[in-house]
Amino acid sequence: MANDPQQPHASFLRAHISEFWSGDLGLTLVNIALCVLIFVITPLREAGLHGRIVLDLAVVGLMISAALVVDQTRIAMAVVVTVVVGTAVVLAAGRVHPTPFLHLLGSVLVTISLLLYVRIVLLVTFRGGLITWSRIQGGISAYLLIGLAFASAFQFVEQLHPGAFRFVTQPADLDQLTAKFTYYSFTTLTTLGSDINPIIPFARSLTIAESVVGQLFPAVLMGALVAMALQSRPKS
Repeated sequence: MANDPQQPHASFLRAHISEFWSGDLGLTLVNIALCVLIFVITPLREAGLHGRIVLDLAVVGLMISAALVVDQTRIAMAVVVTVVVGTAVVLAAGRVHPTPFLHLLGSVLVTISLLLYVRIVLLVTFRGGLITWSRIQGGISAYLLIGLAFASAFQFVEQLHPGAFRFVTQPADLDQLTAKFTYYSFTTLTTLGSDINPIIPFARSLTIAESVVGQLFPAVLMGALVAMALQSRPKS
């Protein structure tokens, strides 16, 4: 049986992607993209300016490349790629033909995609090897992704039950709604507090859940990294 001529090329590409993620560069780029998305692009979108799609594509490309090389089953890999592609299709359809159903489905799929990204980043962070700066970057990326996932979850609740949250100024469109919930999510994750108030019980429960995650995640992450560092030390 003849060998597939594409197989050496696929193996070569996979090896280079694996080398890319084995160092600090992959997680560094993810961190930069997420920070620009959260702290620059999102406020500009609320003001009516566009440009998020470039950062979205960058993050999607990085995460899919990570999904191809992290230690997981083929089924898990296929699920990640399928969900990400499905999310992109639904979001694009919601822009072309905006309907409440597409916006609801888009919020759900974005939340699921971001949580899958959190899993991928943590798999990269806790892979075998020495404790390096990339572990810290992985924790930061996961923390930021959790904040974005909760923002999408809050957006779903508001779209499903309009009035679930009280705003000082009502968002005029979907971009402003996304920006306001990004702000609300990270002020909740860091327990800073904001001028947006949850009204219905489920919105309050989700807010409490994010506050708890925001407190526990850094402590658990640092504890796990310290434990890994101690285990990797040579025994005397």
